[in-house]
Amino acid sequence: MNNYSIFSLLKKEEAKYIIDIFENEGAELRFVGGCVRNAILESKINDLDCAINIKPESIINILEKKNIKYDDFAKKYGSIKVFLENQKFEITSLRKDINQRGRDTDVIYTNDWEADAKRRDFTFNAIYLKSDGKIKDYFHGLNDLKNSRVKFIGDIKKRTYEDFLRLFRYYRFLGIFKIPQIISGYDETLSQYIEISLNNLSNDLIRQEILKMFNMPYAQNCFFIDFNSRKKKEWVKITHDYFIKKNYDLGIKKCLNKIDLLFN
Repeated sequence: MNNYSIFSLLKKEEAKYIIDIFENEGAELRFVGGCVRNAILESKINDLDCAINIKPESIINILEKKNIKYDDFAKKYGSIKVFLENQKFEITSLRKDINQRGRDTDVIYTNDWEADAKRRDFTFNAIYLKSDGKIKDYFHGLNDLKNSRVKFIGDIKKRTYEDFLRLFRYYRFLGIFKIPQIISGYDETLSQYIEISLNNLSNDLIRQEILKMFNMPYAQNCFFIDFNSRKKKEWVKITHDYFIKKNYDLGIKKCLNKIDLLFN
């Protein structure tokens, strides 16, 4: 990890421009989520996620003044997709999630950056990069990255039950690290939620998460307890058995079979 990778985010021409147009209007915009995490890890950065302390209507007004292309499909969640040259941004108003129902939620807008961080899934996805290069790390995500840990923000049971996709995202992010440090009790707790997660998520969402796992730097850590003995994680076995009972969905079958094909 080095500071240069972080600062390189701020040096991108499109990033500097998007910061300037909002800060010139009195708003504060910070990078957050995967782009900051990947910059710290010196991994590939694709889309740039940002948080901002104004409401979505104000975001749109500023973009329209500058004739910048945007998509407000997720406006009810406070998120606006922005298209600038060859760079895509997702700018989301600071918010609290309430009455969360799986992938759906009601939102309350806020000016509290820590409250916005608290709704996020894992500590290293709640690291904010300010335009002056300073980092705000409300839940010690930098320390967890340094120590190769995937750590939930808050109670693991509550956060998993809020959104069952987080279970699969947890196993995906284990593939960031060469030797992930598993937090005591996590595997045992998450194993209790695998089947209910499968029952509450669409096959397509599950398939997408599994496909993302194959693209992780250390993909074997997503699927195996011990790669040398090919001992699979509990989620792989339960998911496999679940879809056998359901006579499989073709996409899921291909994904699960790919685990054996890829690592044998």
